[in-house]
Amino acid sequence: MSATIRYAAMSRRAAMTAAALTAMVAMAGCNSGGAGAPAAGDMAMGAPAGAKVEVVEYASVTCHVCAAWQAENWEGFKTRYVDTNKVRYVFREIPTPPAEVAIAGFLIARCAGEEKYFDVIHELLASQEEMRGDPRATLFRVGNGAGLSNERIQQCITDEAGLAAADDRAKAAFAAGVEGTPTFFVNGTKVITPGSSSGTSLADLSRAIDAELAKN
Repeated sequence: MSATIRYAAMSRRAAMTAAALTAMVAMAGCNSGGAGAPAAGDMAMGAPAGAKVEVVEYASVTCHVCAAWQAENWEGFKTRYVDTNKVRYVFREIPTPPAEVAIAGFLIARCAGEEKYFDVIHELLASQEEMRGDPRATLFRVGNGAGLSNERIQQCITDEAGLAAADDRAKAAFAAGVEGTPTFFVNGTKVITPGSSSGTSLADLSRAIDAELAKN
């Protein structure tokens, strides 16, 4: 398979889904919604469902702004709010160009299981430069690191039910008004940092979270 990501084994549905989602994301660009209600397939960390504060991030493993946010802010955010169970952090998937690579990454993360899902997502975000050079090799390397065999990875990225679910999750995000990645919501209210080159700043996100935590 070539670096242009023409996954020969991917189904016709996968190719059509990737093309459609690429067009939708391209119109919005990579970086900018309301969405706070539970969604099918939510992956979460920290406090349990029903927590006082829920932070929802819409992001893609192929979005460079998402990668910058992770590199600059994730550890501080996780240490302060997730590890302490002060918030429920929810990650929602939106594939950005090349969408077929993002979809494959999301499917591999889900096949790795809930306990390793975020490990795969974060490793893919941290490996974007490598992934641009040889996407297939990077996806398989990360999948192998999560305990998946090459055969299992191939099954994951071509699974019709998985592809349909990925399609549904992306459509739900766009229907909710999310226009780009990363987009953050705190208890259903979008938090933005105008002019930022790496998405919502941790300072602005913390301000919104702390205000919600302070409420009776």
